[in-house]
Amino acid sequence: QGCLFALRFMCTVLETPWRDISSTNKQELLRYMNNFQPQNKKVKAIRVLLHGPVGAGKSSFINSVKNILQGKMTNEALASNTASDQSFTKKYQTYKVKKEGRENFYPFVFNDIMGLEDGDGRGVRTDDIKNALKGHVKDGYKFNPASSLADDDPGFISSPSISDRVHVLVCVYSANAAEIKLSVLQKMRKIREAASDLGIPQLAILTHIDEACGETEKNLRNVYRSTYLKKKMGDFSSSLGIPMNCILPVKNYSDEIQLNPDVDTLILSALKLMIDFGDDYADKL
Repeated sequence: QGCLFALRFMCTVLETPWRDISSTNKQELLRYMNNFQPQNKKVKAIRVLLHGPVGAGKSSFINSVKNILQGKMTNEALASNTASDQSFTKKYQTYKVKKEGRENFYPFVFNDIMGLEDGDGRGVRTDDIKNALKGHVKDGYKFNPASSLADDDPGFISSPSISDRVHVLVCVYSANAAEIKLSVLQKMRKIREAASDLGIPQLAILTHIDEACGETEKNLRNVYRSTYLKKKMGDFSSSLGIPMNCILPVKNYSDEIQLNPDVDTLILSALKLMIDFGDDYADKL
């Protein structure tokens, strides 16, 4: 923790941003979300599956998206604020986002799964994530770290629809975390390989960017000028094999009680890429 604290304040900023987001506009992104419809008419909603180490911010990201799109603070996806090494999420749950002031929902959904934990027999099993990718896992299925979902289990969908399948896989990782433990990294690679075999597009989001870099904490607009965050994203890209242009830094809502346009823009930019990638994949099914 001491090293992370020191690094946080060694964070320096570049004069010129290394990624240009000057044309990114919150209102345009909101209009895009409101108007979006899947290209494939058989797909009810683009399904986004979030995975990653315990405490990376998967549930918080879902809540943050809901906050922005509904224009108010929400907390449907229960997230832990403790430093526990065990996952707070236990079930495979689908989260829909209701359109502000309306009865209908946005045509994209999120699935949050049990976090990846260090060592065997802990956290979600990679076989369960592979089943989820193919659409075999029923909503509400409770993960069992000791055994994978069997095809005769009540929680198993034997003939998944196009909408049951995952359309984009998103790895969530904390910029404020130490180096990924080898066993967790191996699990993440197996999940990536399974998604690649199915042709499922993959992205990553880097959370807690304000906690990791003092300059970004002072001004979130420094995110693409931060040398530390650029290195962190580069290291993550190398270790997992996800291209840099498929890694999006975000700050989730945590202690705020009001919406912040800079927070919103980063999250909406990441969400747009998820939806676009997932929509292109779903259109081919």
